[in-house]
Amino acid sequence: MKSDFLIALTQLAAERNLPRNTVISAIELALAAAYKKDNFDPDQNISVTMDPGSGDVTVYVLKQVVETVENDLIEISLEEAKKIIPSSEINDTMKIDSHLYNAGRIAAQTAKQVVMQKLREAERDLIFEEYAEKFDNIVTGNITKVEAGGVTVDLGRTEAYMPDREKVNSERYRVNQKLKFYILEVNKGTRNPEIIISRAHKDLLRKLFEVEIPEISNKVVEIKSISREPGSRSKIAVWTEQEGVDAVGSCVGLRGIRIQNIVNELQGEKIDIVQWDSDPKVFIANSLNPSQVLNVNLDYDTENAVVAVQDKQLSLAIGKEGQNARLAAKLTGWKIDIISGSEAEQMELDKEPEKEIPETESTVSEIESEVNTTENQPETVVEQAEEINATEVDLEPVSLNDTEEGSKNDEEKDEEKSEVDLALDRGEISIEEALANLEIEESTKNEKIESNEPESISLSDDIWQIPQLAGSNDSPQIRFAEDFVETQGRDQSGRKSRKSRNTKNKKGPNTNNRDS
Repeated sequence: MKSDFLIALTQLAAERNLPRNTVISAIELALAAAYKKDNFDPDQNISVTMDPGSGDVTVYVLKQVVETVENDLIEISLEEAKKIIPSSEINDTMKIDSHLYNAGRIAAQTAKQVVMQKLREAERDLIFEEYAEKFDNIVTGNITKVEAGGVTVDLGRTEAYMPDREKVNSERYRVNQKLKFYILEVNKGTRNPEIIISRAHKDLLRKLFEVEIPEISNKVVEIKSISREPGSRSKIAVWTEQEGVDAVGSCVGLRGIRIQNIVNELQGEKIDIVQWDSDPKVFIANSLNPSQVLNVNLDYDTENAVVAVQDKQLSLAIGKEGQNARLAAKLTGWKIDIISGSEAEQMELDKEPEKEIPETESTVSEIESEVNTTENQPETVVEQAEEINATEVDLEPVSLNDTEEGSKNDEEKDEEKSEVDLALDRGEISIEEALANLEIEESTKNEKIESNEPESISLSDDIWQIPQLAGSNDSPQIRFAEDFVETQGRDQSGRKSRKSRNTKNKKGPNTNNRDS
């Protein structure tokens, strides 16, 4: 019988996946409750000890050592305690052997219930400790129930729950579907531990990379940051300190085998692996792959980055509904504004006039100062104007021939001067000889100019006498424009009358001949 009891005890521990000592302590508490209910007073404290090898059960009554006993069921005097254990002292707890009694049916049922309850509590605590250690890790489970509020998943020893907020909208979940989940929360519940799992968390991608890629699990390659839009697209930045190790290539694997396993687990989600860099400009340019970046301007105060790309790749850099730009901003931690190359050039051109503003301001100030000086000197301006008018009156008309001759003389003079200068530069003549030659040439030219001057023409005084118009010579009269018009009209009428008479005279002989 004892051997059967031990076999049953070992089998129970294996079924519940509990340690053997935990099961034995649960049975001891159940037997104490059963014995206390049948054979002892409810106020008495009872302890049961079971030998795991033989299965023998010993029942003890617990009493407290006091000087004066008031309740003999729970207290014992110091004198009696020293008889059992000589080193006993006041307030010690004494274990006093008790006679064993066979438990009845009610005691057996009570023991069974207590055993089951204690085993469930022990199992719940053990499961909680197990999954508390698995927090922030991935587990594999089978979907057992799909409800409107979430999905129930069987993890083996317990069940987990995935609410709607942690689901991926593009995924369709079915009963008995086997997937990997990320443990988001582990809490103690009244009956079972509450485990919250997720398929949309970005750390699920991190843990999948650690499982599938040995370089990451061995800390050779480090994951710096992750940005993810579940079910659609993700970006991950990797970096390594070791020379000769390609961080991106090690994650992709030969012909993309490693990354393909992760994509299949995420049911076709696109994954971009980029090289992390300590320089924000390089990191931002890498994060916008596959588009080619022309220039990156950073504002460290606002953490804003303006990125210029080729005009043809502007839509590629922004992505569908701005997805590529959003993921790059989350990955780098910068606010990213993407513009085309032509827009960037226009912005640079717009900034150039702003740099020239100080020069224009200086010129405006100079003009204003000149205007003020001219306003302060009006008298000098009037005098200069009068001098200019006087010079215009004194000028004599110059003929075209004179100007042409003067220009020719100037050209010849320039040529000759250039020849003298060349001779002087070559060192053929001295400076004194050169001056003498120039004086001789100038004197000869002046003589030629005097000889070419035309003789003065003498004009008679009659040319300046204006004939007087009709009227008396004695008394000058004022004539108006109407008078000239009338005289011109009379002259024209007279001319017409003379012309008509001449024509009649010419026609006269011809008419006479016709009559004859």
